[in-house]
Amino acid sequence: MNTLVASNQPLSLWHDDPSLTLFTATPLKGDISADVAIVGAGYTGLWTAYFLLKQNPSLTVVICEAEEVGFGASGRNGGWCSALFPASMKKIASLSSRDEAIRLQRAMNASVAEMGAIIAAEKIDCDWKQGGYVSLARNAAQLVRSRNEVSGWNSWGFGDDHMQLLSQKEASERANATHVLGGTFTPNCAAMQPSKLASGLAHVVQGLGAKIYAHTRVTRIAERRLETERGTVRADVIIRATEGFTAEFRESHRAIIPMYSLMVATEPLSEAQLAEIGLGEGETFSDKRHLRIYGQRTSDGRLAFGGRGAPYHYGSKVSPSFDRDEGVHHMLRGILRELFPALGDKEFTHAWGGNLGIPRDWYPSVTFDRATGFGQAGGYVGDGVSTAYMAGKTLAAEILETDSDVRTLPWVGRHSPNWEIEPLRWLGVNAVTKAFAQSDRDEARTGRPAGIASAVWRLIGH
Repeated sequence: MNTLVASNQPLSLWHDDPSLTLFTATPLKGDISADVAIVGAGYTGLWTAYFLLKQNPSLTVVICEAEEVGFGASGRNGGWCSALFPASMKKIASLSSRDEAIRLQRAMNASVAEMGAIIAAEKIDCDWKQGGYVSLARNAAQLVRSRNEVSGWNSWGFGDDHMQLLSQKEASERANATHVLGGTFTPNCAAMQPSKLASGLAHVVQGLGAKIYAHTRVTRIAERRLETERGTVRADVIIRATEGFTAEFRESHRAIIPMYSLMVATEPLSEAQLAEIGLGEGETFSDKRHLRIYGQRTSDGRLAFGGRGAPYHYGSKVSPSFDRDEGVHHMLRGILRELFPALGDKEFTHAWGGNLGIPRDWYPSVTFDRATGFGQAGGYVGDGVSTAYMAGKTLAAEILETDSDVRTLPWVGRHSPNWEIEPLRWLGVNAVTKAFAQSDRDEARTGRPAGIASAVWRLIGH
């Protein structure tokens, strides 16, 4: 039980999938020119290239990737494509209007089905299944949050087709975890294999004419050019799509901080165990704790499960050594066993992690400056599969100046403030993580909503 991870383990469970046809690309060789040059071959960069070339096949589009396609969060995330948007409706409305906040959320809801349709049309094999998302209430405080969440959505004009309150029986029928009192369910979420989506999309984008260069690290993003270790790319348009790696560029060091989210996966479960646990419709799952957890039942019958709790590293440092933290991985294995005792003595075969990007105000953005030719998107706070799709669609519309409603959504053209200098951001970010962890412990013990967590959520604008 609780198998330790070997040092030679693959990048993630998803990369160890025998059905994965990994996209491979060669490095850049010398100086080149293009119409559009993109930094980062994750979902944002790939979707931007996809929509550009679908609408204007004559464009020359170049993508430079420091590692391999889908190396970052795009290839090793939790495998959710949800309609969740990190900023609250209240916050979005305060910076735009009520109607604009509603319009953004409706666009996010539609994005899940849109992605599913494109994936099917392009024949991308990524185990896509839109089975919705069930979030369990497992103590009295979490049940209060469930009720408040649904009533809150109702006040914005959203009904059961967006979020519905579940009884104890209804929640347990979807995910038969321990201590379930109720929960919420939204149909606007799909489970998928993230590395297969990244690689499959890259194959499609390459087929449309994009040039993708792997192991081509961009060392400087300048006006209308990228300087790399292997040559210079000059382009009319430069797009930064680097999410959790954005802080590695000096000019954007404080724009987005990299936070680590870690995952574990079980060996394949028996049919009896799967029947006991549930999730038979392809639901993704979590509960209502503050320190977020997330999971799915994979196509080969495993549970892949992740959560927060890893520390923020001083100076926004990024390192492969942070992808694994035995203390956090041990905690995740314990949480999953406590959720589903039906796991019995099944072993955990994989443990991995990676960084995600968080802006200072927890509000993602898409920007494009025609005067300089520079655009960027990011700050998805871990909800990046559908938001990256929306960002790519929006960046393409901005670049091509198409008559599209996505160009006027309230995350377009806005700028988040920079994070504080060190050691203030190290102290603040890690204090928030500890506060959420303590709040979850207090709520499990008392059943009462934790005041400290509510105060922290208000502090960050929720």
